[in-house]
Amino acid sequence: MPIETHNLTGGYANQQIVKDINITIAKGEWLSLVGANGSGKTTLLKLLSRLIKPQQGTVLLDGKAIHTQPSKVVAQKLAFLPQQQTIPTGLTVEQLVSLGRTSHQAWWQWELNTEDRSKVEMALQLTQMENFRDRTIEKLSGGERQRAFLALAIAQNPQTLLLDEPTTYLDIRYQLELLELLKKLNQQQYLTIVTVLHDVNLAARYSSRIALLSHGKIFALGTPEFVLKPAYLAEVLGVHVAVIETPVGLQICPLTSIHP
Repeated sequence: MPIETHNLTGGYANQQIVKDINITIAKGEWLSLVGANGSGKTTLLKLLSRLIKPQQGTVLLDGKAIHTQPSKVVAQKLAFLPQQQTIPTGLTVEQLVSLGRTSHQAWWQWELNTEDRSKVEMALQLTQMENFRDRTIEKLSGGERQRAFLALAIAQNPQTLLLDEPTTYLDIRYQLELLELLKKLNQQQYLTIVTVLHDVNLAARYSSRIALLSHGKIFALGTPEFVLKPAYLAEVLGVHVAVIETPVGLQICPLTSIHP
């Protein structure tokens, strides 16, 4: 399995944000983390990506504890796309995407070799960023910038891709384009994907499974059909919903909020 967690507990300083998380994520699966603000979604993603250390428990990447593996080895298997990226001044799209090959290069290697250039070109093509290769990152629109950083992650050639709110700041067209691209990578390249998504309907539409988080723990974990129960969503999200069958699968229609 690409990722497993055992009694995973973690947070910041002495504060526990997520507690006793046990998840097994299969190769080629798309798992979305869904929950109210403060439920621990981003913290869990950061634990999975090795950005923060567990207070208790372990994260296994391909059967080995992720925090004991060299950074370069982890970077060859796993890529993380944060919600907000640091915008490098003066760097072109092609230069940014080329940075994805760093973990595959020897320390003394300065130039991209044939394989590196091929991976960069493939990433630009998949994200439809070929025509933007010479444009600097700060001159891109929000949607273009998100695709550029996704191309950086793809060029890394990971087995698993973690994304924190990848549709934030994007209008509905670019949300769908980005998620359709991820779906293509998931299905055609068998890329394992873990996303944090606020939009339950997008999570239901694209994910193999959904983990519904509440107060740092997993409240429900399973297929969209299993998780999208009105009682579950009322408990976790604080809203009464109707679950509707649509051409893209089950979707929810929020009806009223549940006042405390």
